[in-house]
Amino acid sequence: MKAAPFDYLEAGSADEAVCLLGEAGSDAAVLAGGQTLMPLLALRMTSPTVLIDINPADDMAGITHTGHGLRIGARTRQADALHDPFVARHLPILGEALGHVGHYQTRARGTVGGSIALGEPAAEQPAVAVALGASIELRSTRGTRQVPAREFYLAPYATARAEDEVVIAIHFPAWPAASRAVFQEVARRRGDFALVGLVMLLDVQDTRVERAGIAWFGMGPTPVAATTAEQALTGATIADIDPRELAQLALAQVEPPEDLHASAHYRRTVAARIFERRFRTLTEKVAA
Repeated sequence: MKAAPFDYLEAGSADEAVCLLGEAGSDAAVLAGGQTLMPLLALRMTSPTVLIDINPADDMAGITHTGHGLRIGARTRQADALHDPFVARHLPILGEALGHVGHYQTRARGTVGGSIALGEPAAEQPAVAVALGASIELRSTRGTRQVPAREFYLAPYATARAEDEVVIAIHFPAWPAASRAVFQEVARRRGDFALVGLVMLLDVQDTRVERAGIAWFGMGPTPVAATTAEQALTGATIADIDPRELAQLALAQVEPPEDLHASAHYRRTVAARIFERRFRTLTEKVAA
């Protein structure tokens, strides 16, 4: 099949993209990497009347260190973020997650903002944003706002972004350099969407957990923050934590899907074992 007819517009800047989207209305779509949009257009699963291409908008790309964390422009290619020195130094867990996104060709064209905006429940980048406490910068002709990643995802492929808003950037807060991080996913093949995925960060001072960020992906209709486990960890001493009990707390807010790829029971069982094993490894490193 071929895409239904549409008008094609190019945006040379973030402000121009905002203006064009505001004028085009709800029937418009924004094109960045196109890794999801182009197949949907070809299959006519979406049929916008206007397509706004933000690839010429260079001010929407790039990674900067703000002093409070990293600001990643929405049009930043995933491959560029994967090899960026700021990401390697300040946000290595994002770099690790990006290495699992699709394949080389996907990352070379796909954008960080595109993945964040799509809200695929089994995707890596939204889960990292949720775990780290990132926020999404949105802009429309009405102004600019930032939405916490934990409030951004509402349902599968449904987010808090209004129809006239453009994702401008993602803001990742700084975590202490000594923070310990875990990223793991289980997929049928490398590059496939995760059947089970875990992102976990711990800020440990001596043997006390000062801060925790935990998120699951592929385990529900959106990335799921394990807030119960985070609360149990915060302020706790490593030696007093039972990894098996903590794993059950981390799964308390999760309702894994049942589909042709894996059963809910499989997902929950694998998730519990991954969490317990990786938490033990993480705390052994802390103790060392």
